[in-house]
Amino acid sequence: MSFIYSIAPHLETLGSELLQCMVQTLQMSLISGVVAFIIGICFGVVLIVTRKGGIFQNTVIYTILDKIIDILRSIPFIILMVLLIPVSRAIVGTALGVTGACVPLIVGTVPFFARQIESVLADVDKGLIEASEAMGFSPVEIVFHVYLKESIPGITRVTMITFVSLIGLTAIAGAIGAGGLGDFAIRYGYQLGYQDMIWITVLLILIIISVFQLIGNIIVKKTTH
Repeated sequence: MSFIYSIAPHLETLGSELLQCMVQTLQMSLISGVVAFIIGICFGVVLIVTRKGGIFQNTVIYTILDKIIDILRSIPFIILMVLLIPVSRAIVGTALGVTGACVPLIVGTVPFFARQIESVLADVDKGLIEASEAMGFSPVEIVFHVYLKESIPGITRVTMITFVSLIGLTAIAGAIGAGGLGDFAIRYGYQLGYQDMIWITVLLILIIISVFQLIGNIIVKKTTH
């Protein structure tokens, strides 16, 4: 440990707080990520099945959802967080901390992820869909057994991309009261000029992302055929 403290002298006094901030980042990422994953999958499926030529073609639903996603994606996240302060308070009772950050993190992540899912599902072989219809599959069965099952590797890849983006959003959230590694880096790395804490924070973020990408790559290898 003495060697570590020699290259990161502030770690000895700030180590426990750094650990707490890392836990906050993981909480924000995992809670928001899981909810955004579920909602994003649902929205992506709705987009693909209601578009022109889809198995549930509905121009009205597709157009409304498509425009909402485009609008939300065009709003810078830090502005989106401010706009959603009343919504966060109404849903979770606060706009601060990990709990308060989850609402804007989900709203900021879902549009990006839903669009990625739509793109992945659009690449499913049309022949498989036609063959499933000929075999008597219901539209719901086609969604689960063709669109989603055949797209697992692609969904995993875009999930990894979205997770990296989400980690970046947690850092922005930390700048305005959400806590986490972003808040830690700003307070000690930027405001107090502790360069060693900046590098330690970056290293921890890289480790978190690398572990997630490793898990994702394993899933991709096992599901690609």
